Amino acid sequence: MGLFDRIKRAFTGEDVTQEPVSEEKRIVIDKFDKGMEKTRKSFSEKINELFAGFREIDEDFFDDLEEVLISADVGFDMTIAISDVLREEMRVRPGRTGEEVKNIIIEKMVEIYEKGEIDLPVINENPNGLTVILFVGVNGVGKTTTIGKYAYKLKNEGKKVLLAAGDTFRAGAIEQLEVWAERVGVDVVTNAAKSDPAALVFDALKKGKADHYDYLLIDTAGRLQNKVNLMKELEKINRIIEREIPGGASETLLVLDATTGQNALIQAKQFKETTNVTGLILTKLDGTAKGGVILAIRQEMEIPVKFVGLGEGLNDLQTFDPEQYIYGLVKGLVEKN
Repeated sequence: MGLFDRIKRAFTGEDVTQEPVSEEKRIVIDKFDKGMEKTRKSFSEKINELFAGFREIDEDFFDDLEEVLISADVGFDMTIAISDVLREEMRVRPGRTGEEVKNIIIEKMVEIYEKGEIDLPVINENPNGLTVILFVGVNGVGKTTTIGKYAYKLKNEGKKVLLAAGDTFRAGAIEQLEVWAERVGVDVVTNAAKSDPAALVFDALKKGKADHYDYLLIDTAGRLQNKVNLMKELEKINRIIEREIPGGASETLLVLDATTGQNALIQAKQFKETTNVTGLILTKLDGTAKGGVILAIRQEMEIPVKFVGLGEGLNDLQTFDPEQYIYGLVKGLVEKN
């Protein structure tokens, strides 16, 4: 039985048979549980406060519900979707208790998020050679650190990894990537600050192919103030990749800071206008109460979250597990005391 099914059965108070869990899966569960703690506490408190003085479902209740959900960073579109399905439920079967209404809200939130898909996200790979992954995102979101942690993850899987310091706009970004390369024991291609990033990417591609690397991870400039310049720069980089690698980059991953809440959603929309983003990485999820923004991103954009940062350790960049995320968000509301 999947975790979504177990959550839904918990709404009805049925006994849930615990499935055996491997040690590897237990580690993931524990990381998500700890990483979601601040978001879960904030979300649970807001929902429980809403129902503390519950009397009836009326327009005031729906106003309060929508205010609570928006303040929990689940986003406007997700909020309206939840409100709409609850209105329909109340029309069909009025007179529900507060606990029943709360469970309906959570259940509908799960269903809206799920969209019939609960598989873990995968990274597209080039089956014919070098897999190229572009990392984009504004300065300060943890992009270079994320590249370092992903390189560490790939190396532990037996992959030969090369980094490219394509953010030549900031000397600090080049030095930071060099530090990460040395720390995790992988190679890095760099050039002088202010040099042409596309030329550096070309050099990295040549080295990646000639020396038979499995992965090339490319850092890019974090400027979003001038989207025209950024777009031109990324277009030039992509043209070079497509010229050297049939099919081009396997992934363009946008790194977002979860602590910025709805600003992360705004950045995602802006970068989607600028380049073909294929996946998202949410950093610092463990350090924020605004993790509900993943719900907003899921509702408003058809871009999958592929990784989340759940701590500062090298092993704390985790493949995004939608089951563990949803359960980590709502378990304080559905588990029996």
